[in-house]
Amino acid sequence: MSELYDQISKNKMKSYLYIGFFLLLIFALTYVFGLMTGLGEFISIFAIIIAVVMTVGTYYYSDKIVLATVNAKPAERKDYLFLYNTVEGLSIAAGIPMPRLYVIEDEAINAFATGRDPKNALICVNTGTLKKLNRQELEGVIAHEMSHIKNFDIRMMMLAAVMVGAIAIIAHMMIRMGFRGSGDRGKGGGAIIVIGLMLAILAPIFAKLVQLAISRRREYLADASGALLTRYPEGLAAALEKIKNDKAPNKEISEAVAPLYISNPINKRIIGNWFSTHPPLEERIAILRKM
Repeated sequence: MSELYDQISKNKMKSYLYIGFFLLLIFALTYVFGLMTGLGEFISIFAIIIAVVMTVGTYYYSDKIVLATVNAKPAERKDYLFLYNTVEGLSIAAGIPMPRLYVIEDEAINAFATGRDPKNALICVNTGTLKKLNRQELEGVIAHEMSHIKNFDIRMMMLAAVMVGAIAIIAHMMIRMGFRGSGDRGKGGGAIIVIGLMLAILAPIFAKLVQLAISRRREYLADASGALLTRYPEGLAAALEKIKNDKAPNKEISEAVAPLYISNPINKRIIGNWFSTHPPLEERIAILRKM
């Protein structure tokens, strides 16, 4: 138990380090962009201000943005009493406020949590999850999402998504500017443009790989934390097995939202683990069944 609490503290610290890394990458991009355009520090300061504004906006409005993206509706207690009872019981066990509940009309088995902290969090489940999972399996899925909330994963993943988006926008601008041939070629401008183009191409890829690595690590921790919360790892293992064998396709989901789900809703067959938002379901099931 103490090891998990230590891991939660480490997660919070790593969150700040990851955000610092993304901000440094944004600064590096904007600095080179300033050299390419001849605007110098002005463009760097402007881009950093934009990144900060995007981060703050996402911090306070991420839940509303995500709900609108997936077309989720509030889950009324009278219509989803069993879901409410399950979440209430696990919230008490986890020692956090009960999150708000939403549902998505989707026959695929899936669920996610989002928000900025345990006091401002929500859990959203597909209707297929409620139809196809038994009580213990549903408890396993909810406990997994509850762990994301308690471990502050929801904050980290949303901030990382914003930072990756900001890096992609700046890189796109640099590439367009580079091909237009901006910069003073007489004073090494040509070399600066080449360096800028290389950085603009590689930075978004590297940032995305870091984001995906963060996502995969947090899925393993949420599995372990969720199993500890229910004291029954087989419940989550069985739910993941049903997800793996489920034939119902997920509705169209944005790539920005996909890392939030308990299982990748876009494509279950990903080429290479480095490019996956989640660890392989087979590995997660095997680990849970060894607990």
